[in-house]
Amino acid sequence: MAIVVVGGQSREVGKTSVVAGLIAALPQHNWTAFKITQFGHGQCSLNGEPCSCATEDRCWAVTEDRDLQGKSDTSRFLAAGAKRAYWVRTEQGRLTEALPALHRRIGESENSIFESNSIIDLIQPALYITVLDPSVEDFKASARRLLERADAVLLRGNESAGSESAGRARIFIIEPPQYVTGEVVEFVGNHLKKCAVKPVAR
Repeated sequence: MAIVVVGGQSREVGKTSVVAGLIAALPQHNWTAFKITQFGHGQCSLNGEPCSCATEDRCWAVTEDRDLQGKSDTSRFLAAGAKRAYWVRTEQGRLTEALPALHRRIGESENSIFESNSIIDLIQPALYITVLDPSVEDFKASARRLLERADAVLLRGNESAGSESAGRARIFIIEPPQYVTGEVVEFVGNHLKKCAVKPVAR
């Protein structure tokens, strides 16, 4: 079993496209996909507006998506070939409370892939990929803090724009709509052959 985490500097930089692209390109890994959304004070974590991200008990929820034809990100994961897809919603700062439920679902899976930055503080993945776009001004503090732990950086633009801040990571230049290139697929595939690390709570 291996766990892959895909994060990014902000919203709308292509994280979902990367997850879906890896699922489609590496179907032999029989992925279970997770999307984590954090919310606070009754507002969506993405745009600050009231939305269905908030759970009824204002704590956390893990919901399985079975709709391959839907418009949600988890539906995109299923359409790409994921065996199962879950939407994980938590209040900001309370992701740890959902960990037992996540551990159970990870344990039932052959391989897992997460769209999230925050999960990196709670599990040890086999591979952490982050998506950067120099044209986007917003850069989440969590993404900046975790950048030095990335194994790979998918960079929209030229390599010099992100090489100084990418640490030890392997940098891949991408151009939408092709977020997952053949080089990225080869890198991930080779890495997964060598790494199969179970989640470790911190």
